[in-house]
Amino acid sequence: MGHKVSPISFRLGKLNNWQSKWFAKRDYSKFLLEDLSIREFIRKNLRSGYVSRVDIARDKNIVIITVYTARPGVIIGRSGAGVTALKENLKKLIQGEIRINVEEIKEPDLDAYLVALNIAQQIEKRISYKRAMKQAKTRVMTSGAKGIKVNCKGRLAGVEIARSKTMSEGSLPLGTIRANIDFGQIDAKTTFGIIGVKVWINKGDK
Repeated sequence: MGHKVSPISFRLGKLNNWQSKWFAKRDYSKFLLEDLSIREFIRKNLRSGYVSRVDIARDKNIVIITVYTARPGVIIGRSGAGVTALKENLKKLIQGEIRINVEEIKEPDLDAYLVALNIAQQIEKRISYKRAMKQAKTRVMTSGAKGIKVNCKGRLAGVEIARSKTMSEGSLPLGTIRANIDFGQIDAKTTFGIIGVKVWINKGDK
């Protein structure tokens, strides 16, 4: 049997960089749990901001959080009020000084997590999963991607038995390390249960 490996972790150190950049000998488990709670809080409370990735770096007593989003204005708020409120809420989760940077994603249609999030939101609004998948596939290929694969799994359209539906277009060499493949996964919470959405996007060779 084959083993499923995340395309992002498979290319760590070659094409992709680590999302947590720090070193610790004693407090490793503490920092790891803090990183998980930070990402969970930001993704949960800033879902309307279309947050794709949260990078965390630590330097002595300073925690530097970089939020990559397609809607930076929603997160920053008027005169930086959004960032200030976010910093105050994060201080309840972690200790030390916090610095927050907001980076804009120029092409959200080429970000696998944002594409998966868009499909999941449409499914939650009871839009046909086939229509959502086809529209996402067309947008991604129009934006210049070399290939895409979309997979939805669960009680699709409210059927009794869970099933899986996959749509793909173009080339997707998952085993080629030089191929810049982005991967995103998210759950759509519907009245019939949870539907898993996975997206693979091939941005070309590096």
